[in-house]
Amino acid sequence: MSITLHLPAVLGRLAEGQRALKLDGETVGDVVNDAATRFPQLGPRLKDEEGQPYAFVTFYLNDDDIRLRNGFETPVSDGDELTIVPAIAGG
Repeated sequence: MSITLHLPAVLGRLAEGQRALKLDGETVGDVVNDAATRFPQLGPRLKDEEGQPYAFVTFYLNDDDIRLRNGFETPVSDGDELTIVPAIAGG
């Protein structure tokens, strides 16, 4: 299955400047793992040591927050779009 992973600019730099990646997987976690395999520097920014999403990084699957579904176990379908939104802090 081909899933498009949309990266913010700060993470795109770790994926050879690409902001949209075509990846494969059956679940969100599979897609994230595919990205981490293809771009090893990107992996530690997407998931913790246990392979789970960071609390401060939000993943949206077709505009739905995966935290309200099954997290990285959320199934994906061909053509889905996964968007990463990192937390922004400032004052």
